[in-house]
Amino acid sequence: MPAPAGDTIFALSSGAPPAAIAIVRLSGPLAAMALREIVAKLPEPRRATHAALHDGEGGLIDRALLLWMPGPASATGEDLAEFHLHGGRAVVAALLDRLAAFPGLRLAAPGEFTRRAFLNGRIDLTAAEGLADLLEAETAGQHARALRMAEGGLGRIIERWRAALLDLSARIEAAIEFGEADEEVGTDLSIAAPLTALADEARAILAAPPAERLRDGVRIVAAGPPNSGKSTLINAIAGRDVALATPIAGTTRDVIEAPVRLDGHAILLTDTAGLREAEEHIEQLGIARAQDAIEMADLLLWCGAPEESPAPERSLFLHTRADERDDIMPPGSLRVSIHEPDSLLALRSRINERCRQLVGRDDELALNRRQRDLVSLFAAELDAARTNGDPVLQAEHLRLCRDALDRLTGRAGVEEMLDSLFGRFCLGK
Repeated sequence: MPAPAGDTIFALSSGAPPAAIAIVRLSGPLAAMALREIVAKLPEPRRATHAALHDGEGGLIDRALLLWMPGPASATGEDLAEFHLHGGRAVVAALLDRLAAFPGLRLAAPGEFTRRAFLNGRIDLTAAEGLADLLEAETAGQHARALRMAEGGLGRIIERWRAALLDLSARIEAAIEFGEADEEVGTDLSIAAPLTALADEARAILAAPPAERLRDGVRIVAAGPPNSGKSTLINAIAGRDVALATPIAGTTRDVIEAPVRLDGHAILLTDTAGLREAEEHIEQLGIARAQDAIEMADLLLWCGAPEESPAPERSLFLHTRADERDDIMPPGSLRVSIHEPDSLLALRSRINERCRQLVGRDDELALNRRQRDLVSLFAAELDAARTNGDPVLQAEHLRLCRDALDRLTGRAGVEEMLDSLFGRFCLGK
């Protein structure tokens, strides 16, 4: 919920002490008052200033660097101060206690600083979502894509789309206002061509891999008949014992998942039960779960005959345990043996190549499900406006287009998801 009027918040914004430096943030209408009480006078705006911090009795808390950023030109859109002090537990606790003693100041909730930035128009919702992903990024690809969103990459595109929509809406409204509604203005290239161009641009963005794949990892599933070397293969790729591997067929009875980082890519490795006709109930359950995992796989490491793969279009065909076999390797299969290091390097290279295709380029925008749904709606309404020759209906379709963009940026219709979004942020962000 929006902060109450007059509410001023503070929090430790750096890691938990002890540390070399700690950063405490303060935002709200009482920030200037509290700062004066602690350091005697306000520092020069937007310049790092060295100052002594004092408790309520005049005792020294610490000597620190201060940053004073009056609103609205601040990160939160409010008066904002930052204390950069020594990161000992006692030092940090003393400053937090001093701030808590002021009437009207309270500890911030997780994500509340960023939420105020959104509510005060300093960032839009797409940038806030990008910032949440940036805080959780663990790979270079995740970092690059999240940073682009946090820096307003999608927001700038949306503002350009909005400006084009307003121009097109004005033309159609003019046709209605001046009695030209009987003419099929939608067939006019001055209207139809821009609508087509906007829809094509939206679909080009939708064609990029989704943010969930980048964030959660490429789902790589090893599957095939029993005793085909799936568990051994998973352990070799992960570089650790993830699955129990034995010469006994049917050892793996359940789906086993292991998140790993492979050549900079986030991957969720999955081992599965061997696929065969089973009579035992527990094995049947394991096979059913294996089939579910195969359905969800982005890449299937198929360890059986290529023609038996349940998803050949998503399969990398492997001739596993190659050093133990005397059969002919099927065309298109990759020879793999844990006793042949070069074969494992070749496998990692093929997996890395497929991951690059699945996650896309770092300069592409990666949309989450909410964003994809709204951009899809935007494109569909553009198509409807282009194909409908009635200016009144065209105007309504373009209004729905603008509504989709407003929901994308958080201008409308997003109150129900704000708590969930900003709850992903750490305290002090």
